[in-house]
Amino acid sequence: MEFKTLCCAGLMLMFFFPTVFCCDRCLHKSKVSYYSSSQTVNGACGYESFATALNRGNVATASAKIYREGVGCGGCYQIRCTDPAICSKSGVKVVVSDFTRSNQTDFVLPSSTFSMLAQPTKSSMLVKMGIVDIEYKRMPCEYPGKNMTVKIDKISNYPNFLAVQFLYQGGQTDIMGVEVAPVGTSNWKFMTRNHGAVWSMQQPPEGPMSLRLHVTSGYDGFWVWAKGAVLPSDWKVGSIYDSGVQIKEIAQEGCSPCDSQDWDLSL
Repeated sequence: MEFKTLCCAGLMLMFFFPTVFCCDRCLHKSKVSYYSSSQTVNGACGYESFATALNRGNVATASAKIYREGVGCGGCYQIRCTDPAICSKSGVKVVVSDFTRSNQTDFVLPSSTFSMLAQPTKSSMLVKMGIVDIEYKRMPCEYPGKNMTVKIDKISNYPNFLAVQFLYQGGQTDIMGVEVAPVGTSNWKFMTRNHGAVWSMQQPPEGPMSLRLHVTSGYDGFWVWAKGAVLPSDWKVGSIYDSGVQIKEIAQEGCSPCDSQDWDLSL
C-alpha cells in the first residue's frame, strides 16, 4: 500500500451535521520498537485473545496521544520505517490494542509485525536495530463481509452489570458515547467508558436491547443506530452479537502541510 495524501471537500454526515473542508489521514513522524512477548494480547483495550483475530495478530501498543485513554482502541494505522536500505515501501497496517508509557516511541509492535516493516531479506537487520524511525498515518479499518459486533465483557454480571466492547469497527472514527434501550422504546440509558474499549452500566434494561453509538469523525459527530434487538434478554458473558451495522465513515483531520501541498513520500 502506497501512502497518498487525500484532501477532501468534506463528508456529509448523518442527519443535520454540516459539511467541512479538511485534509484527512495526516502523516506523522516518530519511532517504533518491538517486544518478543505476547503482552498485547492482554492489553489495556481489553480485547485479550480476540486481538489476534482483529488483524491477523498485527496489533500495536500505542503511546498516550494515540491511545487517548481508550478512545483510540481499535484504530488502524499504516506504519513504515524510513531507511531505504532496509525498509519496505508499504510497511504494515496495525490495530491499536494496548497502551505504552514509553516516551521513546509512539508504537511498540510484536516482533513478527515489526519484521514486516523490512524488505523481505532485511528483517534480521531491522530487528537488530531494535528501534527505528517511522512515518505513520491513521487509516480506515476494513473488515470485508463483517458487521461491527458487540462482545459481552468478562467483568459483566448478569443481570445487574453490563459491560461491552465493540469489535470489527470499520472506517476511521471514534466511539464517544453508547446508549441502550429496551427494544421498541425510546428509553435510552447511557453507558460509560469503563476502561480501554469497554463500556459499562449498572442495572441495564430488562429484555432485548437496542443500541446506538455516538461517533465522531474529526470535527463532527453522528449517531449510528443498530435497529432491532442487538443484545438478547439472556445475554451471557463472553458472547458475541452481530450489531447489524458497520461504520464506514472517514475521520477528518486538519493538518499542515497537507492543507496546502502534497507530500513527497518516496523512500
